[in-house]
Amino acid sequence: MGDVLAGNHAVWEFDRTTDSMIIRFARGMRTPRLWHALGTRRIPLEALSGVSVTAGRRDTVVLRAHARAGADPLVEAAAGQLREACDPYRLVLPGDARGRAAAFAQALRERLGPAGPADRFLVAAPQPPLALKAYDARLAFDGACVAFRWSRTGATSTKWKAGDQRYPLSALTGLAWHSPDRPGAHLRLSVQGAPGDPRPDHDLASAVFGVGYGAVHESLPFAAAVLAGLRTRTPVASVPRPRADDRLRHLAELHGAGLLTDAEYTALRDRFAAEA
Repeated sequence: MGDVLAGNHAVWEFDRTTDSMIIRFARGMRTPRLWHALGTRRIPLEALSGVSVTAGRRDTVVLRAHARAGADPLVEAAAGQLREACDPYRLVLPGDARGRAAAFAQALRERLGPAGPADRFLVAAPQPPLALKAYDARLAFDGACVAFRWSRTGATSTKWKAGDQRYPLSALTGLAWHSPDRPGAHLRLSVQGAPGDPRPDHDLASAVFGVGYGAVHESLPFAAAVLAGLRTRTPVASVPRPRADDRLRHLAELHGAGLLTDAEYTALRDRFAAEA
């Protein structure tokens, strides 16, 4: 059996030495932007409950891996809202690749573990620092705290008068991501002891999405990272991090894209430099 399968916009590799599957997403005009954002993912086989091969449209074959409940923060945050074309566990292959796809699937099945819910996340989440531009706020997550900075033009008077908000992970109990591909799109944090306003545009722990704001490829990885932080409740100092120069380079990219203010960029840059 070949240990590598190249399909539409992605390559799947079975790494036998680590019992994991490496998914490398291609970059291109037709590749879902979420896949661009994910880049490369390593999926431990213990994070999967099964693998299937089915017939696709227009003489294609679809190889699909099924993540165990609770194993992947991205899947948990998405909560079934992703369009099929954006499913990162779905690989479309030419029809004549059915034999190779079946052999690949069988090899994975032979290494799978329990199919029941996982008691912890087994797939790595996007690493902070992360930033997100919503319609009514700019959000930042540094690994320990989620900050909301309200937009003067997008935020309601309720949010603007209340001022910017900051929520440490210790004050949160969960989150809900509502896809920008659907009506009522927003990201809501659940705060201990505070039920919040059911209207996301008035809730101080919610950010509203809109056309050009909170796109799936930006908001879902952000939500997954926060959810992973909530589940682990691990102090940011003990989390394995990228090298200092990589983190500073990423900060500069966020700042250049307008997702961090000058003050936020300077504060985070100085903090990471000091930690290094």
